[in-house]
Amino acid sequence: MIAFAKKNTAFKLVFLSVFTLALSARAQDAAKFPLIPYPSQLTAGEGSFVITGKTNIITAKEFTNEAGELNTLMLKALGKRLLIVKGNKPRAIKLVYDAALTAPEAYKLNISKSQVIITAKDPAGVFHAVETIRQLLPVSVEKGIVSKSLTLPAVTIEDQPAYAWRGMHLDVSRHFFSISYLKKFIDRMALYKMNKLHLHLTDDQGWRIEIKKYPKLTEEGAWRTFNNQDSACMKRAKDNPDFVIDKEHIVQRNGKTMYGGFYTQQEMKGVVAYAAARHIDIIPEIDMPGHMMAAINSYPFLTCNGENSWGKLFTKPICPGNESTYEFAQNVFSEIMDIFPSKYIHIGGDEVDRTTWGESEACKALMAREGIKDLPALQSYFINRMEKFFNSKGRKLIGWDEIIEGGISPTAIIMYWRTWVPDAPVKAVKNGNTVIMTPGEPLYFDNQPDQYSIDRVYHFNPIPKVLNAEEAKSIIGAQANIWTEMIPSEKRADYMYMPRLTALAEMLWTNQPDKYNSYLQRLVKQYSRMDAMNINYRLPDLPGLLNQYVFTDEGRLSISKPLPSLTIRYTTDGTLPDVKSPELSSPLSIKKSELIKVAAFTPNGTRGDVYNLNYTQQQMLGTVKVAPPKPGLVCSYYKAAFKHTSLMQDAKVDSTFTTNAISVPATVKAPSFGIAYKGYIDVPSDGIYSFYLTCDDGGVLKIGPTVTVDNDGNHSAQERSGQVALKMGLHPFALDFIEGGGGFKLLLKYSLNGSEPKEVPGEWFKN
Repeated sequence: MIAFAKKNTAFKLVFLSVFTLALSARAQDAAKFPLIPYPSQLTAGEGSFVITGKTNIITAKEFTNEAGELNTLMLKALGKRLLIVKGNKPRAIKLVYDAALTAPEAYKLNISKSQVIITAKDPAGVFHAVETIRQLLPVSVEKGIVSKSLTLPAVTIEDQPAYAWRGMHLDVSRHFFSISYLKKFIDRMALYKMNKLHLHLTDDQGWRIEIKKYPKLTEEGAWRTFNNQDSACMKRAKDNPDFVIDKEHIVQRNGKTMYGGFYTQQEMKGVVAYAAARHIDIIPEIDMPGHMMAAINSYPFLTCNGENSWGKLFTKPICPGNESTYEFAQNVFSEIMDIFPSKYIHIGGDEVDRTTWGESEACKALMAREGIKDLPALQSYFINRMEKFFNSKGRKLIGWDEIIEGGISPTAIIMYWRTWVPDAPVKAVKNGNTVIMTPGEPLYFDNQPDQYSIDRVYHFNPIPKVLNAEEAKSIIGAQANIWTEMIPSEKRADYMYMPRLTALAEMLWTNQPDKYNSYLQRLVKQYSRMDAMNINYRLPDLPGLLNQYVFTDEGRLSISKPLPSLTIRYTTDGTLPDVKSPELSSPLSIKKSELIKVAAFTPNGTRGDVYNLNYTQQQMLGTVKVAPPKPGLVCSYYKAAFKHTSLMQDAKVDSTFTTNAISVPATVKAPSFGIAYKGYIDVPSDGIYSFYLTCDDGGVLKIGPTVTVDNDGNHSAQERSGQVALKMGLHPFALDFIEGGGGFKLLLKYSLNGSEPKEVPGEWFKN
């Protein structure tokens, strides 16, 4: 036994040494090759390859366009294009065709001291290799700073994507974005090997693409007076300049201030060509039968009754009972297909208020004639008919997941977004449909990012757990959606999708969750490249901050810099920190209740998020006596919709139950509801307790007589936090949670005296 123990110990030491060396090698690779997305296989070499103005490019005829893109990169870096020559020249960059690389978009990149060889079958693979080279070059390349020579580290890479659909979506209807910004957006997608750009071109708030047969769509539908979304942005712009509406889209017409804009067909064809050169497919979306107010304003014949107004939740749709509707739709999509060569066309199909259809004689007659049993099936009739038209033109229809409700053909492509209908993608797959995953959590990039956003995106698994390996092949990838109701400027758009796009790119290309720590290291290196590209990305979160703090004698504020180049500044007078505010270079002593505002600043003065830190001096709360306490919390369940938790007080209780877990029971099926958890929390020792409450939609936590965490209102999943000083024993506990509809999340964690947060033990809850 002793001999075995010695051998076992020796083995462990050898294993630990090898494991430590492997980790060290990974860290070194992440530092030397800060690539996002990380390649499928990477082996570091010795030495480097130097590119000068005398370096040649040798290319197979299949890769002429990609050789041009490589030369565009060289022009920025060296101030001149490299000669493209034939034959076998020494110290050259070679683009080699290899039919054996059968995986779509795959490539091999071999950089040695003597040459660079890019091998691929697809032109897209060569382009991805060029973007890999771009990331290996100094960030000065992005600024167009010319050098006499460029150095590439020696490396061998074999690479291919995990998913075919690696997409980003941009809504240009709610707020409009310029042609120049679309091209910037495409460049950034290309850098991180994304390949699908879904443009949401029309909605209630604006029609953004020229349709020559219906000129009023842009003459009138592309413009509006400021609406409630614009007003909300203007209000927020007082504290955050990113919410200032881009002035280039504001004009004066007939004495009115109008917001809007549109793309001519010629302009958009230029954008399509620009994207295609970078192997990005632009998928247009003309959303119908709902979300058509901008079109109906100019062409009221599209509705069943000539009215154009909001229903209970959504605007009135176009009418599937009238043949004129199909004539309009086919004419519009015919022109769209002339602009966009993509085999995919998105028809929307979401959030349709079908009330007027049920009242329409034309719809009733159509339903009787076609044997259509209900209004969801009538919507499916419209979608299926449009799909046949698309197919006749050699195109494939994509729709949001609502289109499966009334029955859909298996050839339609489903884009899943409704997180509160988790079986929708499964039903689509079982029906034979191809599915693209775009769930609101975590892939709606218009949702406010927080300290967990990147982690959630990186670890998102597009494959529903209930699908088997064969069924999983129907999930072809994912995309992030940027809805722009509250994104009025290009700077705000940058902030919302960067750096989340990088996490999505690596998840869809590399698909190796164990590389997350390596990704975080590489992301730090990417920030300087984003700076050089003038991307208004969201600065890394200041770590470990709470919304509410308490202290008994003295509080101390100390913040670690997430990036060495940042400066952290603060104010105590209620004003927003600026570049002249005091720097938090050492721990700050706090001896009275006050509000401290802190923010990080980049070297060029760009301010990150402002954190409001409320400090309250408090004596430790004394305990209460309950004899004898029972396990669990008593819960009241309300089957109704609430905008704020306080509204539950006057509502009728639907049922009650007892639980020792802060979570929504699986038996709750109502789309909108409220739950009030009441009782006591039995803490095991004296101390400052921090509580972290994550809610979608809202929640308020009270421990003792006052609110500990306020996370109220209807919003997407977000964490709010607070502290309370507690003596060991029982304290009154109340947590009110509301769900307004659209998927929910409820999670409560705690920490004691700054320890690592963890879930509250169920045995702490009493009643």
